[in-house]
Amino acid sequence: MGKTIYVVTHPEATHHQDGLVGGWYDSDLTAKGSADAVSIARWIREQIPVGVTTDIVSSDLLRARRTAEQIRNAVGSVVALDRRLREKSYGTAEGRPQRWLDERFVPPPADGDRLDHDEGIPGAETKRDFAARVYSAMESITANPAEYQVIVTHGFTLTFVIAAWIQMPPESLGYANFRSTPGSITTLRQDDYFHNRQVASLADTQHFEPTGSASPVLSE
Repeated sequence: MGKTIYVVTHPEATHHQDGLVGGWYDSDLTAKGSADAVSIARWIREQIPVGVTTDIVSSDLLRARRTAEQIRNAVGSVVALDRRLREKSYGTAEGRPQRWLDERFVPPPADGDRLDHDEGIPGAETKRDFAARVYSAMESITANPAEYQVIVTHGFTLTFVIAAWIQMPPESLGYANFRSTPGSITTLRQDDYFHNRQVASLADTQHFEPTGSASPVLSE
């Protein structure tokens, strides 16, 4: 049996609006973000065949949960919360002004050990730790035989979800990055013959009406 997974990055949240660092800081959706979540849910409902059960797995952070709730209401399913789908933790920077992080952030070297790089922020996750938990979550999600699934997560986490889906070696995540905008939908598919896994669409925002009301690229 084939599989389709819609990966949703939550829409605009209050930390975007307030210029704060996201990460594990538990911000809510803005009014615009809430409206965009309705558009996302409507689009996903239109993709799912009538009578087919859709499993929804969401980050447990509030901005993702609010988005997942709209999708649940639209498709008539339940939401399973998984903290492994959270955004990367920025430690002591979370909830602080973005400029506070920018002044202290140590960028990774061009070469060498980028996965274990210390960004200079106490308590922040390394990319290796981040990858380990997202890969673990994706192993659980893809083991589910459901034909349609929805993952609600965060902008930076999207790269790790995609990498896990195509079984990219975690070491490659020292360099890999797939850009997205808040409220985007990435479609992952596996065919039922070759069982190949593909990224059918990346960070699509065509579900916003009338001509696309998605927010610009922002720190998640």
